[in-house]
Amino acid sequence: MTKKPTDSPAIRARMARLLGDLSQGLYERETAVRLALLTAIAGESLFLLGPPGVGKSLIARRLKYAFRDGKAFEYLMSKFSTPDEIFGPISIKKLKEEDKYERLTENYLPGANVVFLDEIWKAGPAIQNALLTILNERIYRNGENEIAVEVRAIITASNELPPPDQQLAPIWDRFLLRLEIGGIRKMDNFLRMVVDTQDVYEDNIPQELKLSQSELEKWSAKIDEIEIPAEVLNTLQLIRTEIDRYNTQPNNAAQPLLIYDRRWKKMVHLLRTSAFLNGRGAVDLMDCFLLPHGLWNRPGQLEKVAAIVVAAVRQHGYNLAINLQSLKKEVADFEADVVSETQIVHRSERAQLLPVVEMYYRIEEEVKQFKGRLISIEQFRELDLEDYRSLNFYDEDKNLVNRIKARKGREENQLEVFFNGSLLSFPLETQLQEQREIIFKKPHRVVVAFFDQRLEKLRHYIQTQLEKIEQGDEGNLAELQQHLFVPAERAEVVRANLEEVREDLQQIQLRLDKLHYAYAADPV
Repeated sequence: MTKKPTDSPAIRARMARLLGDLSQGLYERETAVRLALLTAIAGESLFLLGPPGVGKSLIARRLKYAFRDGKAFEYLMSKFSTPDEIFGPISIKKLKEEDKYERLTENYLPGANVVFLDEIWKAGPAIQNALLTILNERIYRNGENEIAVEVRAIITASNELPPPDQQLAPIWDRFLLRLEIGGIRKMDNFLRMVVDTQDVYEDNIPQELKLSQSELEKWSAKIDEIEIPAEVLNTLQLIRTEIDRYNTQPNNAAQPLLIYDRRWKKMVHLLRTSAFLNGRGAVDLMDCFLLPHGLWNRPGQLEKVAAIVVAAVRQHGYNLAINLQSLKKEVADFEADVVSETQIVHRSERAQLLPVVEMYYRIEEEVKQFKGRLISIEQFRELDLEDYRSLNFYDEDKNLVNRIKARKGREENQLEVFFNGSLLSFPLETQLQEQREIIFKKPHRVVVAFFDQRLEKLRHYIQTQLEKIEQGDEGNLAELQQHLFVPAERAEVVRANLEEVREDLQQIQLRLDKLHYAYAADPV
């Protein structure tokens, strides 16, 4: 089983409390708060899309309270914004005395650890270029020096997406997670919000919950050690393949899902962070439901990406991890070998009545004594070998032309007719069909011993996989609905996949039991 970090229960409990306190008074903003904290701990950035007045800046202001040394920098961009306003003014002293062009960054973006930049697309090229290195490398080039900034969280926002301009594509790509925020939808939450007098800008986070820089650095090393199990790697591969297929469809050519290698790598790091904060030593399928937030380019694509992720988890998650298809093929090959060693098939041909013209049999040769060669299949089956019964005879057009006493003939597939005082016998049309007779035999003891080895190997593998599912290896079922960053309803997708795999394994077990009986039991 995957080893959990020794302090994982305490970390998870602490994170649950911290998220609860950060979300107080922020109605229907829990997802944004959770993703903001997750990206901050992962050292990544978050873009919020939504109209003014829906709490985008409030989320960033609340987030700074999660850090013991929380320093926030917030700025509303405009086309007139200058680098001085974002990165700090030029040091006149340095310029005069040392002839160096450096900025005083202490109370500006490079000196903060929580940054909120509103209307980001209105920033000029000089600001955007400097932001690129901060977003991707956490480095700010101040004159001749490269400064490692301690920015933990960068949240940007706008009420619009970047225009289709290649100049903005690099900075848009740097925002790992993207979330669309609207107004409060539920009426009860709306009413609670408008009458709530709580000061949502107040720091209500207990000191013991706040995160320190040294603590986050220790966590970073542990996050890198989080395992990526087979089912997650296979799911990522399937999602990527399905996205490539989506991009090849002509109707998606105008707005493809462009996801490059760097984004995939960063998303995996985010999944590791999620697993660590949830108290696990490995990423699980529930973490994969974070992927849609990082894989869309336009809001209309989010639903499609989410559907791709759900389908990959539901249909293939654990199936691929345990090589279910390969297992089924191996069992099928075993069955074929058992059949070849335990069964002798004797084939022969036998004449069988040939139904013609739908529901009729036909007398084989032309009848000279009376009209009609077709008889009803249903009536023929009611005849026996002793008593004569009235039997309808039809012409080739299925018109009733005679009614004569008849019975089944003494020979197979024959009809006896009592007509004008004479007993006439007519063969019915037949066709030759192959008959298979199976004769069972006991395999040689050497073969039986070989089969026993194969059987034991398969049984052991299946039992191991069932125990992993039961024990919750790679994702405890009891914990699925308690995920810190993924909605509880997604647990049903993972649960359904697990149950399907469990049922498949149990069915394979039953097949193996039947196989064992087939080659080990004495033939009857």
